[in-house]
Amino acid sequence: MNTELLIRAGVFLGVFVMLAILEWRYPRRRPTLSRRQRWPGAAVLFVTGAVLGRLAVPAGLAGLAIWADGQGLGLFNIVDLPLVAVGILSFLILDLGVWAQHFAMHHVPVLWRMHRVHHADPHIDVVTALRFHPAEIIVSLAWKAGVVLVFGIPAWAAFIFEVALNAFAQFNHANWALPQPADRLLRLLVVTPDMHRVHHSTTRMEANRNFGFCLSVWDRLFRLYKAQPDAGHDAMTIGQEDWRSAEDQGPLPLLVQPLRTGRR
Repeated sequence: MNTELLIRAGVFLGVFVMLAILEWRYPRRRPTLSRRQRWPGAAVLFVTGAVLGRLAVPAGLAGLAIWADGQGLGLFNIVDLPLVAVGILSFLILDLGVWAQHFAMHHVPVLWRMHRVHHADPHIDVVTALRFHPAEIIVSLAWKAGVVLVFGIPAWAAFIFEVALNAFAQFNHANWALPQPADRLLRLLVVTPDMHRVHHSTTRMEANRNFGFCLSVWDRLFRLYKAQPDAGHDAMTIGQEDWRSAEDQGPLPLLVQPLRTGRR
């Protein structure tokens, strides 16, 4: 295993274990289904998506960025900017790109069918951050690859962003009762669990708010920020109107769900 994969795996496992412990010790909401009913299906999606992603782009976004640099492709390979400026701009551009992709996933019907698998989880915790259909993983990878090529994102910046995105996705899906003073302070800059939980509401208006994964600025900028769910975090219903049973959370039902129709 090379250094890149070691860092990715180390950060992923470290964040996952820490948040799983915090969820167990300080839960925000009581789950509607047990981990045994929800986690295996999500794990199969995660492993399948990771394998397909590596097969599609073996060197990852960082490898693609190295290739683009060698070809002189992209804005940052043409315009000479200080290293710090390139790093900050790269993170902002990639984060905005992920926000735009997430917005499109909710508004383009064929993309929503893929993304709906993520939202059909009747509970939200750290494993929900891993619950993306493999087809969505490929679409997401292609979109981010396009951003890297157009802007000439350097390999080191692409790598840092991917590691950060993975960590933040786990953080803001965590079923962790983050103290309210900390939540109010953190959400001025980043997406917190309470902020993102609104986005997983069964209420469509709320589900079409708070699209951010890392930075909270984009939802505020585009006037799609909602501070709290109308029913409150304890009373709100999470997920979709359909696919709420334990049988719907298994690997095969999750893999075929994009082919099925639903009320949303």
